[in-house]
Amino acid sequence: MWAAVSAARLSEQQGNNSLEIAVLAPLPELRVRPRFYEEKVSTLVAPLTDLFAELDITFIAGHAEQIDTTAKTVLYRMSNGAHATASYDRLILATGSQTKRPPIAGLADYAFDIDQLESAEVFERHLDSLALRPSTPERNTVVVCGGGFTGIELATELPARLRARFGDNTEIKIVVVERGPVIGGRYSDALRKTIAEASEALGVEWRLKSEVEAIDAHGVTLKNGERIAAATVVWTAGVEANPLSLQIDGERDSQGRLVVTETLQVPAHPDVYATGDMAHAKTDDAGNTALMTCQHAIQLGKFAGHNAAASLLNVTPYPYRQVNYVTCLDLGAWGAVYTEGWDQAVKSVRDEAKKIKIAITNELIYPPLADKTVAFAAADPLAKFV
Repeated sequence: MWAAVSAARLSEQQGNNSLEIAVLAPLPELRVRPRFYEEKVSTLVAPLTDLFAELDITFIAGHAEQIDTTAKTVLYRMSNGAHATASYDRLILATGSQTKRPPIAGLADYAFDIDQLESAEVFERHLDSLALRPSTPERNTVVVCGGGFTGIELATELPARLRARFGDNTEIKIVVVERGPVIGGRYSDALRKTIAEASEALGVEWRLKSEVEAIDAHGVTLKNGERIAAATVVWTAGVEANPLSLQIDGERDSQGRLVVTETLQVPAHPDVYATGDMAHAKTDDAGNTALMTCQHAIQLGKFAGHNAAASLLNVTPYPYRQVNYVTCLDLGAWGAVYTEGWDQAVKSVRDEAKKIKIAITNELIYPPLADKTVAFAAADPLAKFV
């Protein structure tokens, strides 16, 4: 979405109405994935039809299945199952990422996830169904497999979600299974301490240096032999780029992201740009790399769209730069924590940080209004973001 709006912005600035900008996606909507750990997940969708109409962006409904970089075409499947082909002069890969699902016994059959809207809706319906069961330790226990960003936000949100269904006096148990030796291993010491403090206050337990051996209908067995009885197991361990990246010749990182130039082009195919969770891109001259987060995905999209359009309009492209970096982690009823910089210096916690989190997730990451002036101002790659 942001790539298309940014491309339309540059086309308007250059007074060029010959540039045709099209978005190929299953539906004309932005699914607010960073909020899928919350309640009422079906409402976390922002329609894009009016915005696209306002900016003269064509929408093509379909699932991209095959990319031919020689013929410059994308084969896609329509909702009726039929296939069609779209041609391009420039292609921007913005198909995002998905949860890694390793071959663990029972994972596919018994574990929930909140990776996509549909799976998050299934999880929410499952939580609703638990209220109809007798209260038992197994019913009242949730195991979250993976202690990264998503796992932490879900685990700390779950006490309130469960008590809203079971009653405030119900004894519930949330267990995070994490293979690392410490809570929040990829974060700064100050941020880790804050996560640990919130976990303790909320009653969230951690199983560190632990890995899942098997999952079944009644819980989890860890590789160390521990058995955790639970009616609910959620998988949040790791993400990888959409498999479409494998159809493009080029270097990839350990998450399957295409390594791109500073203008976000794939070196072997300069007509192809990668953005968001599909791109391994340097954010600055200090060696930092964009993470699979919305703050990087949004800016990557703005730069990719601008640069793809610039290459067709004979305009100098912008090298992607995003020096500022923040972390804002929701910690459920305890509050939140907000940090600044790659060293993740904690700047605010609890209610103050919660206000920042709400501003980010309820406003900043949503599409702009369907107003050309507002949308183009928001899509400026060089405008202050965070």
